Amino acid sequence: APLTTEFFLQGSVMENSLETLVNRLKGLCDNADYQQESFQDHEMVFHIKNTSVPTPLVFRVRHSLVQTECWSLRYLGHAEVGDKNRPTLVRSYIDCPTSENVAQFIGELGFRMDHEFVVKGFYFHKGRMKITVSKFYKMNQPGNTTNDTIETVCPSYLVELSVVTSSGQEAVGDDMKNFAEQLKPLVTLEKTDHRKIQLAQT
Repeated sequence: APLTTEFFLQGSVMENSLETLVNRLKGLCDNADYQQESFQDHEMVFHIKNTSVPTPLVFRVRHSLVQTECWSLRYLGHAEVGDKNRPTLVRSYIDCPTSENVAQFIGELGFRMDHEFVVKGFYFHKGRMKITVSKFYKMNQPGNTTNDTIETVCPSYLVELSVVTSSGQEAVGDDMKNFAEQLKPLVTLEKTDHRKIQLAQT
């Protein structure tokens, strides 16, 4: 799969504001007369360490729990905050469909699973922008994704606005910023500095 660039903004919304947010998105997005597209995925995060590189290489295997024949392998680069004039975060992005033995395959390459989780949610589209609203669930039994063995990680939903495109198309950031303004004050989509979060957790 070709290497592409993802421009994105992130925010969160509590359960009691979810319905209002969904109604706002239905009014702003394409195909407003249709029900939003929903998903339930099992994600497994694999990494491999290299002594010459300070941070491990991370790949993500996603398996749809609804369309069980659908598997994919994703690579998400480190989020770049950039200068204050850039309205979004930017990272390298690869997402390609795979066969069901992808986890076994990358395991044979030396990758080891670091953690796994279930994510449920839905998404809307506005032109080439994608708006994803999702909630994350911890798996209490390794490999078991049934509802009675998972529990929510936190009460809020992650809201993400993203565009995947070829690099060098910085103009999409302005469109995203304008769209994000229309969701305030329900949700504030912003450039979350992931490096600061990681430092706070260490």
